[in-house]
Amino acid sequence: MVDVSGFRNGMAMLTGAVNVVTTDGPGGLAGFTATAVCSVTDQPPTLLVCLNQSSRVHDAFAANRVLCVNPLSAGQQVLSEVFSDRNLTAEERFARADWSPLRTGSPALAGSLVNFDCRISDIHSVGTHSVLYCEVVEVRINGTAEGAAAGLVYFNRAYHQLSEHSRALR
Repeated sequence: MVDVSGFRNGMAMLTGAVNVVTTDGPGGLAGFTATAVCSVTDQPPTLLVCLNQSSRVHDAFAANRVLCVNPLSAGQQVLSEVFSDRNLTAEERFARADWSPLRTGSPALAGSLVNFDCRISDIHSVGTHSVLYCEVVEVRINGTAEGAAAGLVYFNRAYHQLSEHSRALR
């Protein structure tokens, strides 16, 4: 079996989009920063989001059964740090940006690259995390491929900008 340190060091070499994932409903207002977000299928449109079961926001997401995935632009790095700060309340976190509810009532971040409004269709427990399977009910694209702001990614334990000029070599 691979040791935890070796696994984490290897995973640091995988680039991940930086997202703020939000929810609101009977379980309360909550949000967290995540890179463990990916597409599952387009029929039906489904994403998965991984959330640590010991996170203080876990119960809100499990109770609300809705969420919005907000991929951050490069200019929103501070917001990523705010939603990772365990010393801030939900109200303090959400006060740092403009939000509007989408179909599920989950807060959608103004200025993020895109908003994926979702209903959580299934939750699986895997080790220390819950894997949330999220059926997408609304997509709001906040720019075009040509005019989009630079994206924010996390690689080798640091933030990086991914822009039009960062495209793969041709």
